[in-house]
Amino acid sequence: MTSLIRTVEELRRLYEQPEEPAVRKCIAKLDEHCRRFIAAAPFVVIATFDGKGAADASPRGDPPGFVRVLDDTHLLLPDRPGNNRLDSLENILACPHVGLLFVIPGIRETLRINGSAALTADPALLSPLAVNGKAPKAGILVTVREAYLHCAKALIRSALWKPETWPDKSVIASPGRIWADHVQMGFDADVLDAYIAAEIDKTLY
Repeated sequence: MTSLIRTVEELRRLYEQPEEPAVRKCIAKLDEHCRRFIAAAPFVVIATFDGKGAADASPRGDPPGFVRVLDDTHLLLPDRPGNNRLDSLENILACPHVGLLFVIPGIRETLRINGSAALTADPALLSPLAVNGKAPKAGILVTVREAYLHCAKALIRSALWKPETWPDKSVIASPGRIWADHVQMGFDADVLDAYIAAEIDKTLY
């Protein structure tokens, strides 16, 4: 490819410099607005990196307020039961840098937080995050370095919150079909779909 951009100088020739408010909006603490956004958000994506710099982005969701703000510069995410790959958690042990994207249904802006993370199994921290009497085995403790509201353009362009634009579910195959094809272990897709439907609610917590 001959049109790859390889330097910051080449990149900057394509774009204007950011205006001062776009730079100054990034703060180094969780103020009242950040706290209210986090308290209302039922969904967050966490980006992590392994020891070689390979990136991973993982969705996390629970009832609004599931991410606990500890103070002006620290927040805590519960790690709920999953597939036990532990990609995000192992990445944090290898490289502490993380990025968070908080999403509230119907709100076009998102909240971005960047910082460093550590893992905790402290019962005093995790017990308040229990659901149905089950506390998480571990939590992700984030030290905030940057926090800022991201503008609405991406969600406006995507029409994400407009149900009339949502495609029919048949636009992709069922989870069972996709997993059966991906893992190549001879699973029956219909059996997998039936298992998922029967078990997923039982294993949320």
